[in-house]
This record gives sequence, structure tokens and C-alpha cells, in this order.
Amino acid sequence: MKISKLRLSGFKSFVEPATLHIEPGLTGVVGPNGCGKSNLLEAIRWVMGENSPKSMRSGGMEDVIFVGTQSRPQRDFAEVVLNGADDDGDEIEVQDYMLKDDESVTSGRLGLAVYLTDTWWLIAVQCEE
Repeated sequence: MKISKLRLSGFKSFVEPATLHIEPGLTGVVGPNGCGKSNLLEAIRWVMGENSPKSMRSGGMEDVIFVGTQSRPQRDFAEVVLNGADDDGDEIEVQDYMLKDDESVTSGRLGLAVYLTDTWWLIAVQCEE
């Protein structure tokens, strides 16, 4: 599996919609401490099916939704969309989302089943190239 694009909205520190294009070769993410670099990897893990709050550095899975700051209100949803291609070159799109209201939290996943083991395979392939 090759990842080509990651779209985030309301996920952890990504309040506004953001798109990360992952080009062939090595893609690096740099920035100061606290800017959300590790949240990108967590977004990939989440959209691939991670459901352990501890693995997501949170107390509960609803903590993936932006909680707000003094200058920005909290959000009631988080969404991550992963675009890529499978081993045969067929395009895939996987989406994970979470909605929160005053009484409940709803989550869902749309698209093909992608497993966390694919992440480690992808990293290994990227390192070999």
C-alpha cells in the first residue's frame, strides 16, 4: 500500500481542514515542538483502525476531536481521510470520523479495510527505496 494524501479536519491540533500530499520518495515533516507532527502519524493509525486511547495519547477515543483553546472553540467532529493505492495500483480511500454532541459520541469508518500492519510494511518499503 502506498499513501498519497492525508486529509484531516478537527483531528487533535488540526482544527481547520488540512491536506498533506505524500509524494514518491521521502516525505519529511519538520516543525517546532508542539506543532502537531506526531498527530499526523496518529491520524494515519486512527484511520487504519487504531482504537486504543493509550496508543493515541488520550484518555478516551473522543479526545481525538479538537478540544478548543482560549481563542478557538471546540469542535464536535474529527475526520481523517487517507488516499492511496493498493499493491495492484488500484486507488483506495479510507475515512474515519467521530461526531460528538451533548449526549453521545458516534464514530464510523468508510472504505476498504486497512490494517495497522500495513503501516509497518509501508515504512519498511519506504526505507528500502
